[in-house]
Amino acid sequence: MVFIIFNLGRALFVLVKGEGKAPMSQYLGRRVLFSVLVVLLLLIALGLGIITPNPRPY
Repeated sequence: MVFIIFNLGRALFVLVKGEGKAPMSQYLGRRVLFSVLVVLLLLIALGLGIITPNPRPY
């Protein structure tokens, strides 16, 4: 989660300053990739029964 937020911050820095060796899309792409991986890991954990959803959310 920290890595995702870090890449979002780096993309913001590149956007505001306009400086940097890597384009902003590289940092945003990493953030999207790791966000998708986190969601997939959660879905796999739900499917395997490692974590269970809250049956009554209220």
